Amino acid sequence: MSRKCVITKKGPLSGNTVSHANNKNRTKWNVNMKSKRIFDTASGKWVKLKLSARALRTISKKGFQKTIKDALN
Repeated sequence: MSRKCVITKKGPLSGNTVSHANNKNRTKWNVNMKSKRIFDTASGKWVKLKLSARALRTISKKGFQKTIKDALN
């Protein structure tokens, strides 16, 4: 599976690390991904998702159903 959040669609970023001597090396910054089981109250089942840490905070604040609804719009 790719390192991409299901809800926020965040993916890895790439760029250069630049040293003090202005040497440039290509690098990749991955998203802070977590595998979580979340209980879906609408279907009454557990759902296993790979989410970013930001998406987990949003689910804690708004709730799973509202977050999914906002992500689809």
